[in-house]
Amino acid sequence: MSSRDRSSRSVRVHVRGPAREPAAPPAFEPIDATPSFKHKAYAALKNAIVAMDIYRNRDDIRLDERKLAQDFGISRTPVREAMAQLESEGFVRSVPRRGIYVVRKTKREVIEMITAWAALESMAARLITKAASDEEIAGLRRMFATFENGELRAHLDEYSDVNIEFHQAIIKLSRNVVLIDLAENLFMHMRMIRRKTIGEQDRADRSIRDHMNIIEALEARATDRAEELVRDHALGLADHVAQHADYLD
Repeated sequence: MSSRDRSSRSVRVHVRGPAREPAAPPAFEPIDATPSFKHKAYAALKNAIVAMDIYRNRDDIRLDERKLAQDFGISRTPVREAMAQLESEGFVRSVPRRGIYVVRKTKREVIEMITAWAALESMAARLITKAASDEEIAGLRRMFATFENGELRAHLDEYSDVNIEFHQAIIKLSRNVVLIDLAENLFMHMRMIRRKTIGEQDRADRSIRDHMNIIEALEARATDRAEELVRDHALGLADHVAQHADYLD
């Protein structure tokens, strides 16, 4: 081997960078497996707001943090944190020097929400025809066992509850996790307006007929028809709101 070759080899051997140290793992804090007061307050407040008939009159509904904390038997901090989360989701609004109020959507906002819901629910119906079992679809029909030939055989409030459960079931049977997550909070807002509109005009009777037609299309695995029926049913609610829901202005 020539002196030139040995020199070149020597350079390759001795010119080396510093040894790399392994990357430090991220630091994690211990997680408390029990629900925090904030999450419990959030769930309780959200359920209470959704159960309110907020569109029956125009009076503002004010929420008192101090009284809520007393009622829950906790400090005001988790209640305040829960309120902040509910405000980000559009359920309450904070008015400086006045307090926190339950949000009533405007007519335009309600129509936009219903339109978005129509897109999600109609896609869910499409997915049901391809993935849901016959037994799961049969469960939708059993929801309406007390309704026959388009005749209402229950109190209106009871039908409203079944109506809400039906639309929730459509979303869940899609088995699309992203779609279900997108629909969750939107449906809470939808639930409040459905409770008000179901008793208006002849919407209960028409809604029953629409639901039965949707179920028949799902049972037949008629994908395009099921998707169209669900979308048209939701957009029918949007049309109703546009024409009759003056209390939203």
